Parts: sequence; C-alpha cells; structure tokens
Amino acid sequence: MLTLQQERARRRTFAIISHPDAGKTTLTEKLLLHSGAIHIAGSVKARKGRRHVVSDWMDIEKQRGISVASSVMQMEYRGHVLNLLDTPGHQDFSEDTYRVLTAVDAALMIIDAANGIEAQTLRLIEVCRARQTPIITFVNKMDREVRYPLELVDELEQVLGIPIVPFSWPIGMGRNFHGVIDAARATVKTFSPGWHDKLISPEAVYGFHEVTNTSSGDAIRDARTELELVLASAPAFSEVAFHEGRQSPLFFGSAVNNFGVQEVLDALVDIAPSPQPRPALERTVEAIESEFTGVVFKIQANMDPLHRDRIAFIRVCSGRFGRDAKYLVTRTGKMIRAGAPVSFLSQRREAIEQAYPGDIVGLPNHGALQLGDTLTSGEPLHFLGLPFFAPEIFKRVDIDDPMKVKQLKSALLQLGQEGAIQVFRDTSGASVLLGAFGELQFDVALERLRHEYGVPARLHETAFRTARWVSAATPEELAKFVSHHPGRIYQDAVQAPAYLFKTRSELDVISEQWPMIRFHQMRESIGRLALTQL
Repeated sequence: MLTLQQERARRRTFAIISHPDAGKTTLTEKLLLHSGAIHIAGSVKARKGRRHVVSDWMDIEKQRGISVASSVMQMEYRGHVLNLLDTPGHQDFSEDTYRVLTAVDAALMIIDAANGIEAQTLRLIEVCRARQTPIITFVNKMDREVRYPLELVDELEQVLGIPIVPFSWPIGMGRNFHGVIDAARATVKTFSPGWHDKLISPEAVYGFHEVTNTSSGDAIRDARTELELVLASAPAFSEVAFHEGRQSPLFFGSAVNNFGVQEVLDALVDIAPSPQPRPALERTVEAIESEFTGVVFKIQANMDPLHRDRIAFIRVCSGRFGRDAKYLVTRTGKMIRAGAPVSFLSQRREAIEQAYPGDIVGLPNHGALQLGDTLTSGEPLHFLGLPFFAPEIFKRVDIDDPMKVKQLKSALLQLGQEGAIQVFRDTSGASVLLGAFGELQFDVALERLRHEYGVPARLHETAFRTARWVSAATPEELAKFVSHHPGRIYQDAVQAPAYLFKTRSELDVISEQWPMIRFHQMRESIGRLALTQL
C-alpha cells in the first residue's frame, strides 16, 4: 500500500481551457483514448448519426454540439492518476469555468492555430495568472491553413506576459504539414492524417539526417531554423518557473488526427505539479497533511435523470478521504457521512472506497452541501473561495400552471445552488428573477426546467441591467438601506442581499447617497458569506 505522500506525488489535477471550437472536447477525448480510459473516441456532433462526445452528457449539449457544463474525468497513465476537468468554452458559462479553475493545480490551454488567442481564452488566462496557475499550451489544428508559428509565439508571450518554451515545433501547415520537431531530442515526428479514432497513429520518429534529403527536407530545415531562433531568445525550461506560472511549455499538433496528443499527456505526467497547498481563512493547508480536508467547487443535479440525484464535487485538499467516514461541514457545524462516494468519467460513475489529495470525489446529498463548503476531519477551516459575479441580464420567470409553483420554486433553488444560473427573489418572495451573462444560459435553464423538473416556464424581459451585492459595517445600517429600497433588493440562492440597477449611472448616485453601504461586483463563497469589492 502506498503512503499518502506517494499517492499525492502520482496525482495530477488539471483543467482544459479554450475558446469555443478550438478543439477542447476533441483533445479531451484523445487524452482519454491514449490513457485507455475509453477505447473509441466520439466527436463533436456535426451531422446526423455521429456519436456524441463522452464529456457532453446533457441533452442540450448533444443537440447543439457544445459543452455547457464542466465534466470531471479520472484516468490512469504511466502509473499516475490524472484528474481532468473539461470546462465549458462558451463565455455565457464562464462562471462555472472560473470555479473549476479554483480546484486544479494546472491548466492545459488549447489555441486554434488559425485564430490565436481569442476573447474567452483571454479571460481564462487572466484567471490563471491571478492564481499563478501553471499553463501548458497546445496549438491545435496545424493540419489546416493557419497563422505562422513565430507570429503565434509572439502573441502568446505578449498576452501571457511570460516566456514560451517550445517543446515541439511544426513543420509546415495545412496540406504541407509534415509533422513536428521534438526540441529536446532533436528528432522529427512525421504526420499522417486521417487517424481520428485510432489509438496509435502511424507517426514515425527520425533523426534530422534521415529526413533532410526527403521531399519534405526543405520544410524541415526551415522549421529547424525557426525553432533555433525561438530557442535562442527563450530561457531554458525551468520546472520551478513553470510551477510558479512564469513559463509556459508549448506543443503543436492536430487533436482530431490524434497527432501531438501523447506528448501533451507525457508532459502532464512529467512536469505538471502534484497537488499543491491551499489557503484557508485560518491558515494554509498542506496537501501532505494526514487529516482530511476538501472543498465543494461544483454542484450538479440530475446527472442521472432516473434517480433525480444531487452530486457535490469535492476536491480533496489533504489527507485520505474514506467511504462512510464522518466529516465536519464547517459552514453548518454539522457532521455528514460520506456514503456512496464516486469517481467520474463524465456521467459514468464508479464507487470508490478512498481518495487522495488532488482527486475529485462525487458525494450524493440532498442539499446538505453547497458551493464553497469546506469539509474536514474536525478542524474548523474555511477554504478561500468560489467566485460569483454580478449578472448582466435579468429575466422574470413564471409558469401558467399555478399547481406547479412549488415545483418551480424547488427547481430554481437547485439550479441556483448549482450555480448553473443565478436566482434572485424579492423581499416578499413573490417575484423571481434569473440572472445570467448570456442568452444561452437562459436557454439551458428553460430546457432543464422542462425536461429535468417537468416545469415548463416562460421568461420575460426586465428593466434591470446589473446588480451589486450589498453589505455594511453593522446589521442596522444594512437593514435601514434594505427597508428604503423594497423594490430593488433581491436575495440570491444563499440569501445574500443584492441591489438591482436599471442603469449603470444609478450605482454612482446610490453610492453617494448611502456612503455607509458597500456595493460588490463579486460574491465569494467560502461556506459563509464573504464579499469582495472589485
């Protein structure tokens, strides 16, 4: 039996981030394919009859061919346990992605070689930089006509603000894509297209002297010259600098053709960090501590529609998690039994007996756990937290059937606790608003209300354009402010009060009129309400 330190050392927990359509879900499945977690890859639904991707499990994901919820997948490769978190690429679901990034130790960033760094990728990069999350970069779609590699490297370095260290370099592009140069080994790996679902692509590795006299010799010499130019200006790779977010290893390939994927998988094992310390309000928790600690970073209801379940996703931060053990939920001060814990391969589950730092555990529960909850063996800790941002679109929700009002209320409570969409109720409880960052979030909410909860609902436009959570130095000051604005104060899923604005200029006016009130663009969940001014 391995020690706790050995179990920690062989774990890697990382998220895959990208702009929509950069190839994130395709690369996710190829990684699973290479690790042996699956035996045949799906592909993004493009025409009738094709398989759905294994990481997309909602009906709406299968219908639209996009990921709208983060997925957790555990696999083993070269004696290591890899916990992969596939995040939504669409900007409307950025909050879910931000919360997932609090649960990982590294990020694998996918760049579309034709488009470079796009808007959603830029936002995710900013989150990673703020947390000093190490980033491995994979430039995808080199089998297409794309931008020049040197141009992409310049853009990456400017945006990331850190040096890029090439681990591989492309030989040509599009129809003239011949493969990549392995920078460390000074070898050439040749490319053969069309190996979408095969475990082993027919790539061959040669020394430079073996290929420079072939038909692709000129392209190989040009690529080598480019690589030498980049390496001359780049620092030598430093694992310490990478772990501190001060360097980014760079790979090129074609995920759909299964080319360059194994190199990325090997890099995750060889250089990505094992589970790291995690800050709590009270102290920093080391991953090698013997006592269990964990944090709930995601809630998902109805992954199994037949059982109407509710799963809390817990990142193990320290110690050994055990089945049927009792743990303290520090928000409530109550003990909870870890009955029927599971690990994941997207919607597929496997019962587990124990888990170690870096692992993601699914714990079925009936509302006892909320986003941001800290679980411990007994120590009253509160891990720093999960962000909730002020929505930018608000719509009123109602239904035609008055007999389903209670059912709607219960469904919205669950969706709000998941963080799938933000739910606000006025002080009387009569008016319910949904808050989101894009129209697609509303579409998903309506779809889930109809299919998962049996509540067909309708949405109506409102005059509200933004919100700010409110706080004050004393409860009396906050109560006074709330009583003066009964039509503008709404409470979210955890009863945190927010003031809703019809115009942006209102914020300046209200702030001047009520100097004792603090207005917050972000609410940070740490098992008890904490507000951060942005």
